[in-house]
Amino acid sequence: MGGHQTANHTARKVLDDRFYWPTIFRHARAFVQVCDACQRLGNISASEEVPQTSIQAVEIFDVLGNDFMELFPSSFGNKYILVVVEYFSKWLEAQAFPTDDTRVATKFLK
Repeated sequence: MGGHQTANHTARKVLDDRFYWPTIFRHARAFVQVCDACQRLGNISASEEVPQTSIQAVEIFDVLGNDFMELFPSSFGNKYILVVVEYFSKWLEAQAFPTDDTRVATKFLK
């Protein structure tokens, strides 16, 4: 579900997942007030924001994105999932691996 920026935003995300209780906004506010990550982040001013740029993919396989997902229970010795997406066609490939190193990613992409 991602990070929780404000108490109202956190409560709305919970509501979007169809959970509700009468004190949801009060609990969300209390949660954000004691969340270490939220307190360290604080408010981001406009001068601190990084401008977003769109990825220009003109033809298929021009731009690939890849990422290792981790913290899964080990299954047949595999703890990581390599996810690769092709941005133009939105084609997705994923495979489980025991390690998350460059050698594994290079072999998968070849």
